[in-house]
Amino acid sequence: MTDILVLGGGYTGIAAAIRVAVRTRRIGGKVRLVNASPRFTERLRLHQTAAGETLADHALEEVLAGTGVEFVQGRVVALDAGRHEVRLDGGRVLGYDKLIYALGTATDDSVPGVADHAYTYDDYQSAVRLSERLDGLMSGTVVVAGGGLTGVESAAELAENRPHLHVVLVTRGRPGAMMGPGARAYLDATLARLGVEVRSGADITKVLPDAVELTGGELIESDATLWTTGTKGLPVAGRSGLTVDSRGRIVVDSALRSVSHPDVYAVGDAAAVSQPFGVLHGTCQGGIPTGLHAADSLAATLRGRTPKPFRFGYIHQPVSLGRKDAAIQFTRPDDSPRRARLTGRAAVVYKETVTSSPMVTFKLLKRGLVPVWVFALTAGLK
Repeated sequence: MTDILVLGGGYTGIAAAIRVAVRTRRIGGKVRLVNASPRFTERLRLHQTAAGETLADHALEEVLAGTGVEFVQGRVVALDAGRHEVRLDGGRVLGYDKLIYALGTATDDSVPGVADHAYTYDDYQSAVRLSERLDGLMSGTVVVAGGGLTGVESAAELAENRPHLHVVLVTRGRPGAMMGPGARAYLDATLARLGVEVRSGADITKVLPDAVELTGGELIESDATLWTTGTKGLPVAGRSGLTVDSRGRIVVDSALRSVSHPDVYAVGDAAAVSQPFGVLHGTCQGGIPTGLHAADSLAATLRGRTPKPFRFGYIHQPVSLGRKDAAIQFTRPDDSPRRARLTGRAAVVYKETVTSSPMVTFKLLKRGLVPVWVFALTAGLK
């Protein structure tokens, strides 16, 4: 019996747990999944939660039902990779033969005041706390820090759902800078239509209880500040003895095994996964394929086979602009923009299909199937 422990019950961890359970069932695999919360958090929808929308609740035990995966609720506080042990809050210690690390990342709170005064999307409750804060405001200003897709989605969602509040999007570059000129122009026009004030080329140096401070000392008053500017690996990875990169992500080889501890596989945002075009950035688009590949690599190793190298290519940058609008930038495998894009109603349908796809993916994985979109992403399409 091989004891396989999966840490993290997000998109990537669930996909990895179901896949490895299916792939090792006949060779004596015992799979346990550890997560701090008993519910599955749809991180792709946290901006909707922050805006006050009520979303479907997915219990992890229900998501995992019929897979043979045992769910263990608990927060991971320490990992001893040498002794093959994981310690949870409350003192429980879990041993393992093979480990899949899918704990994701946390908000980079290195800017002064972020940890004390900013709201984040580190978990579902963080988004709920922001929503509750906004519920108590009859008027005021919300500052969204960060012009990436998460920041843009949040600014648009908040402006649409809470029109009595003034939303200010603050970004070092420009919103959606990674997208092509056509998609960026559409994004700019939509934010303007929704009444979002965009402060491009601005750098926040400090978050205060009631404002953010920019380089040069300018203050923007803020009744609530949402921080979406970047992430870093959880401290548990860096303290474990595993080799991590400058952002605290576990460095892995082509089979997604830790380069320092090959019995540990790291996936999703928590892993520094290298491809010919660079290191993958953290998205669901890349996360689920890494989870599936790690599961396949682990199963192959248990059978005495050589795992295949991981291959991946991006296909799109989807961004919702409230519930009634969206923009989709299609990309080359290295995530650079192609000319093709979708906007408006067609983009809304496309984005909702993407956002809903993980639940469909989990159901297919239970049957031993892999969705077509995963094949596309991992084929390195040109």
